[in-house]
Amino acid sequence: MANEILVEIKDHVAVMTLNRPERMNAWVGEMDLLLEEWMPRLANDPEVRVLVLTGAGKGFCSGADVQGWSGGKDPTAKDSAISRRKITQSSTGLILPFREFPRPVIGAINGVAAGAGFALAMAADFRIGSDTARLSTMFIKRGLTPASGVTWLLPRTLGPAKALDLMLTGDWIEAPEAERLGLFNKVVPADQLMPVTLELARKIARMPPIAAELTKKAVWRGMQSDLVPHLDLETHYQKLCFGTEDFKESTQAFIEKREPRFKGR
Repeated sequence: MANEILVEIKDHVAVMTLNRPERMNAWVGEMDLLLEEWMPRLANDPEVRVLVLTGAGKGFCSGADVQGWSGGKDPTAKDSAISRRKITQSSTGLILPFREFPRPVIGAINGVAAGAGFALAMAADFRIGSDTARLSTMFIKRGLTPASGVTWLLPRTLGPAKALDLMLTGDWIEAPEAERLGLFNKVVPADQLMPVTLELARKIARMPPIAAELTKKAVWRGMQSDLVPHLDLETHYQKLCFGTEDFKESTQAFIEKREPRFKGR
C-alpha cells in the first residue's frame, strides 16, 4: 500500500501521483495514512516550493473506492456500516491537507475526477486539464449529498446557481466546458499535460517563496473576509516581505540588470 501515493521532488517542485490506475485512482482509507505522512513532510521541506497533484494512468481520481472500503461486500448491507462511516470520515479530511498546504498546489487533471475525486481536484489552488479530462460531482447519482467540501468549494468558484446545477444533476463536464467555466485555467493535449504543468510549476518555484506563500494565504483568507480588515492583512504581509533577504535580492538584481536568485529567506 506504500506505493498508492508516489512523490518525486525536483527543481523545487514536488509531484504527488495517486497510484491506483487499475481503479482509476479511487481513494481508499490506506491512502489517508500516506497523505498524513507526506503532507507535513512536504510542508516542512524548504526545497519544496510548489506541489503538483495528478493521477497515474487514465484517471485522476474516480472518487471513494466503495468496494475497496467494504472488502467487496454490498456497501448498502448492515455489516458495511463501518465501511460507510470510514468513507465519510475520510472524505471529510480529504481536502484539508491540500487547502491548508502553505505553498501553491496545482492540479494536473489527467482524466476522470468524480465525487471525492472532483473535490480533490477542486482542493488545488488552480488546475490544468488534459483534453481527455472529465469532471462530475456525482454524489447525487449515488443518493448522497455532496461531501469532501464540494458545497464549499464549488460555489466559490462558479457562484451558487451554476454550482447547484452541477451538484443537483451530477452531469459530466468535459474539458473544454471546464475551461470555459473556470474550473481549468488551461486545457492541453494529454501528452502535454505534465510538461506544461511542470513548466508553470517551475516558473512559480523561481519566484520568492515567502511572497508566494503569503500571496496564496491572502487570497484564500480574502474569500472569507471583508475588505477593510483584508487591506490591513495585505499591509501586514507586505511588511513581512519588505524584511526578507529575497526583497533585497530583487532590488539588487534590478539594479544590476540580472535575474534574481531567491532563497526563501
